Amino acid sequence: MTTFREHRSYTAHQTHDKLSLSEILEILAGGRLPLRFSAYDGSSTGPQDAELGLELLTPRGTTYLATAPNDLGLARAYIAGDLELRGVHPGDPYPVLSALTDRLVFRRPPARVLANIVRSIGIEHLKPIAPPPQEALPRWRRVAEGLRHSKTRDAEVIHHHYDVSNAFYEWVLGPSMTYTCACYPHPDASLEEAQDNKYRLVFEKLNLEPGDRLLDVGCGWGGMVRYAARHGVHAVGVTLSKNQAEWAQKAIAEQGLGDLAEVRHGDYRDVRETQFDAVSSIGLTEHIGVANYPAYFDFLRSRLRAGGLLLNHCITRNNNRHTASAGGFIDRYVFPDGELTGSGRIIAEAQDVGLEVVHEENLRHHYALTLRDWCRNLVANWDDAVAEVGLATAKVWGLYMAASRVGFEQNAIQLHQVLAVKLDDHGDDGGLPLRPWWRS
Repeated sequence: MTTFREHRSYTAHQTHDKLSLSEILEILAGGRLPLRFSAYDGSSTGPQDAELGLELLTPRGTTYLATAPNDLGLARAYIAGDLELRGVHPGDPYPVLSALTDRLVFRRPPARVLANIVRSIGIEHLKPIAPPPQEALPRWRRVAEGLRHSKTRDAEVIHHHYDVSNAFYEWVLGPSMTYTCACYPHPDASLEEAQDNKYRLVFEKLNLEPGDRLLDVGCGWGGMVRYAARHGVHAVGVTLSKNQAEWAQKAIAEQGLGDLAEVRHGDYRDVRETQFDAVSSIGLTEHIGVANYPAYFDFLRSRLRAGGLLLNHCITRNNNRHTASAGGFIDRYVFPDGELTGSGRIIAEAQDVGLEVVHEENLRHHYALTLRDWCRNLVANWDDAVAEVGLATAKVWGLYMAASRVGFEQNAIQLHQVLAVKLDDHGDDGGLPLRPWWRS
């Protein structure tokens, strides 16, 4: 590969010569690129025989990249059609994202070189322009228009993400309609087998028996509710998504589970019943907001009987120091207002409201496999998905799921299940076994 240093004088670029877009990228990447890059100005760089590549198609794409740092600018250019990924399917751009994340490190150049980069790009490309219409409002606008994590605003956020289209989710998630991390009993297990195994694991951890009562908060399309009902448990699920509730209610009726299963459209905080034998929260905590964890765990504790169990299943950071707010792309295109923290914070908050944590485990490798299979489904159903939700939205999903897979593989994010029990006033846990009573 020919590098920037080899075909031009680095000193000259500090003050005089106008740089091509490829030369600018070479400078920022330290002269080494893991894939091929080409641009509308006719320049290119990177290995000529590379199977993977990026092609910047329009000046508007340059504006997106120059005005929004990190992943947000790249996402805007890609979703708007100004940047194309070569060598991958838009439903699963994992190979390109993996190469970029694993082998591309941007460096800040010296001040004079940076000044020349700015001159070469042109001042007209440094003025922000309207983002693609799929993008949510920035955080400051959302703060101005509604109290963060109020019931109304949470409902709007859930609608943004989950009410895309039930048909679209069926194509991506498969028959289980489960939009949370599966648990693979072996590497070659199917997605459906792994999702059923996840529900089995949750059910067994909660020590449920026929006749027991389960509350599933943030129940999605009712997968856990229906699994529990099929095993003789009275299960109530609640979701803020109208589309999810309608789909789940129909599935419950079709499967003849109406005597045991119920899914409500509403906020989990509106559940009035108490004395549940168990509470499951599978993929809800990411939407709660870290500042609201005390109230969240206290509410779940208040729904349990003494000796009742809580299973909290959620995505976490890989440490307890990182800022809770999501990155630009995730916050604006995928989960507005979503927040993640470390598993230590999750455990501490549960303990601080009086729950006794009895077990926790990390399933991050399982989530990487889950995302792999969701992307495969999206690729297989690409034409139908695009016809249903539009090309731009379908690209958002492919980008988001593939990027999340990279994050789990590289331990940027994790998935933890935390199991806790509500003690009675004397510290009694209801007689739980001394050792884990479930199969892994």
